[in-house]
Amino acid sequence: MIILQNIQKLYDGTGPGADAMHANVDVFLDGGVIKELRPHDAELSIGDEHTGIDCSAYTVTPGLVDCHGHVTVLGLTKSDMDTMLSQSAILYVEKILYRSLVDGGVTTMRDIGGATDFMKRMVNDGVMIGPRLKIAICMLSTTGGHADFRGPDRCHAELSKLWPDSPGRPSSIVDGPWEARKRVREIRACGADLIKICSSPGVASPSDHLEHRDFSAEEVAAICDEAGARGMRVASHAHSKSGIELAIQNGVADIQHISFMDERLAEMAYERGCTVTPTSWVLHALPNAEGLSPFVMEKVKKVMEVHAAAVEHARSNGLKILAGTDPVLPGMHGRNYMEIAALVQDGLNPLEAWHGMTGLAAEEIGQHDAGTIEPGRRADLLFCDRDVLADPTSMDDGAIVEVVKDGEAYRGTVAGFPTRSFRSTVSEALGVNG
Repeated sequence: MIILQNIQKLYDGTGPGADAMHANVDVFLDGGVIKELRPHDAELSIGDEHTGIDCSAYTVTPGLVDCHGHVTVLGLTKSDMDTMLSQSAILYVEKILYRSLVDGGVTTMRDIGGATDFMKRMVNDGVMIGPRLKIAICMLSTTGGHADFRGPDRCHAELSKLWPDSPGRPSSIVDGPWEARKRVREIRACGADLIKICSSPGVASPSDHLEHRDFSAEEVAAICDEAGARGMRVASHAHSKSGIELAIQNGVADIQHISFMDERLAEMAYERGCTVTPTSWVLHALPNAEGLSPFVMEKVKKVMEVHAAAVEHARSNGLKILAGTDPVLPGMHGRNYMEIAALVQDGLNPLEAWHGMTGLAAEEIGQHDAGTIEPGRRADLLFCDRDVLADPTSMDDGAIVEVVKDGEAYRGTVAGFPTRSFRSTVSEALGVNG
């Protein structure tokens, strides 16, 4: 038994209000599971069979739950994509997974396109260090849509540079309801936990216009029906109004990005029980990205003019807002916590943003044993030496001092925890800038 004694401030992840905050509490851990949380007892006799850890200097939170990860993406330039199509790709994935957990504090991640069941198994089996994964495997779009990264000078049968079909990962490009149904079946057979589609074009894709629609109603309805029959929910990349409405009306559960969401669409999403994942941080970062075409940068400009207003429409209409980083630019992996700060910048209060990356996130992605500090939940914890709840940006200044997943510490800075530290010597030698 490990007893975390006299935690200065603790956020339990159960909600966005004051009742989720605790001061001067003890937390009891046993076998990687949270057993009890109670007011600090200075007279408690620990005994030789237990380990007590003085936490009076720490703010403690649940481990982060990133609802929009991409562990197979280094960046969006041709060079980045060529690297991830090479034989060395799995080494970069190992480094990205490591950084997401150990540096970024992410203990659970919903990878929304790219990660395969093999990668998930490597984490579960302890071969690679990283967050436990929920995976979509593919990001389905039509020919010429957001997953079609062949550009305008394409050749017949050329593969998209973004997640081309490979062992464990079918093609992301589908056309027509029956081909879409078949692809959902393939993706599920490959081990997917959810289905990801694109009901609108994207910002970073090379040839689709932002305001257009991707997929038809028949295609989206077929995908959602097929996914539901296999116990899976559908998330949709959706920037445009037509793409957001298409997703809402045809069974999509989670709307990603939501750039042009307005009052009407927010009300419609609330009535249908949809969640939203705004991915605010990447949209804030894209204007400063290097190597993107003028066509893409023009789309970035359009999105940035409306995105904060879309988040406010979602918030004011009571939608559940999930935090997801969408880390497709260099330097984002391992700084996943910045999504919390970006959501605050877009109008959420800090605890709303924290809830969207802890308890609410875990509940909505189906990881029901994580995300909160409650009896019976996994011992996923962040130890911070500053009040990161009030100032999430301090995490980018080194405020996180320890990351614990399933009761094991990954930095070794808080004495008393069993520690886990492993870096692939090959990927370390590569100096991956994930």
